[in-house]
Amino acid sequence: MKKIFLALLVTGATISVASAQVEIGLKVSPSITSLRADAPSQYALQSKSSKISLGGGLVVDYFFGENYAFSTGVELAGKGGKITYYDENTRSTQTQKIGLQYLQVPLTVKLFTNDIATDTKLYFQLGGTLGGAIAGKIDGDKYYTDPGNTSAGQTKAIKHVIIPDASVLLSVGTEYQVGQSTKVFGGVSYHRGLLNIDNYFEDSRGFSSATLKNSEFALDLGLKF
Repeated sequence: MKKIFLALLVTGATISVASAQVEIGLKVSPSITSLRADAPSQYALQSKSSKISLGGGLVVDYFFGENYAFSTGVELAGKGGKITYYDENTRSTQTQKIGLQYLQVPLTVKLFTNDIATDTKLYFQLGGTLGGAIAGKIDGDKYYTDPGNTSAGQTKAIKHVIIPDASVLLSVGTEYQVGQSTKVFGGVSYHRGLLNIDNYFEDSRGFSSATLKNSEFALDLGLKF
């Protein structure tokens, strides 16, 4: 009886995998990124401007219905932005242009419409991403010298942020079939960071309740095979 049950279980799993459709592709994502800065007013910690970044990576869509897919992959994403703060030691406003690179994994669901034109569908993607910072620069340099405490020497820019990050992802786009198994797609996505990544202002500068969070608007262009 156990052998029969095991055989049925293996057969069912094999049929399930065989009937599932997996589409794999590559994408490139130029983006506009910024840092949402917040702290008590006396520190004047503010987001000053955004920066142009570039990302991309592997896309994997695992369909569990004709128009529904679990979408994941592995991506490199550029993030960061320009911030300003008031330095009591120098009695002046200081600026940091922070550039970060993340390796991240999206965990999302894609919902596709029926054809809105020949071989063309709209898709809506929602979920989140989990990742970690793998490189960083401040003012274009991998090392940073605190202008209010030059005697402390240089610190690694990547040490100014907490490594893990998580974000909400919302996206809309169009997918067009150009061959039997080849599709091209293009869309826009918004990534809103959920975690405070600051590892400098509160600990090293004593800015109580200081927070920095990532934001990103991206243009997603890709090809699935």
